Amino acid sequence: MSTDSTSADPGTVYLVGSGPGDPDLLTVKAKRLLEESDVVLHDKLPGPEIIDLLPEDRREDVGKRANGDRTPQSEINERLVELAREDKAVVRLKGGDSFVFGRGGEEAEYLATHDVPFEVVPAVTSAIAAPAVAGIPVTHRDHASSVSFVTGHEDPTKAESAVDWEALAATGGTIVVLMGVGRLPDYTKALLESGMASETPVALVERGTWPDQQVATGTLETIVDARDEVGIEPPAVTVIGDVAGIRASVVDFLQNDDGAIGADEEGRYNR
Repeated sequence: MSTDSTSADPGTVYLVGSGPGDPDLLTVKAKRLLEESDVVLHDKLPGPEIIDLLPEDRREDVGKRANGDRTPQSEINERLVELAREDKAVVRLKGGDSFVFGRGGEEAEYLATHDVPFEVVPAVTSAIAAPAVAGIPVTHRDHASSVSFVTGHEDPTKAESAVDWEALAATGGTIVVLMGVGRLPDYTKALLESGMASETPVALVERGTWPDQQVATGTLETIVDARDEVGIEPPAVTVIGDVAGIRASVVDFLQNDDGAIGADEEGRYNR
């Protein structure tokens, strides 16, 4: 290992966000740490192009396993401590920003409890980047002066949802839901029952910035059908609010877009 002060330090864990998936959107610091670290613990969300940058002998996949199981967070925490105590420079690589629904906070607490030094390396969060590359600003002076970020995949041990959809419906701002593809029918119904207009624009952006990016557009009333027509699957970001309608006015000139399927006025879906 280099002894230069800018190099990855042995015995330190770096909680690194990879951004939305395009390697060009890695921060300079994230890229340097990926090159200099002894080992990188990653899941699938950084995207294949970023993961392929890592030599196989320096990376450990701690995401979803072949049989559908996931590596328990407790095992990941223990592995981080174990590697750091072996005097390794360790990168914990997460998709987007690790402190935005990425369990980075949990890992930081665990490392601190076990006297392991760590550093946080922020990144471009997919909550903003995925809509942006689809031509959707999460705020806009004419449409939304606030934005709420919500998880669509809460801790299953919770007795009830901590998300107050009725309050969100009343804000008048943009709602961005991460990890919410499967529960889309549930929370669109909850928003409708809370008084949000059925014609409110909604967009789903799957794998934003990845080569196989897809976008589905519609309204609170039609977006579930649009999701199914396109075949949107995780990982995807849901954008609810008037800003989602801006896409239609810019998409013909948007260079980083692969097209979408949305409902026309008669409910038909066309790319």
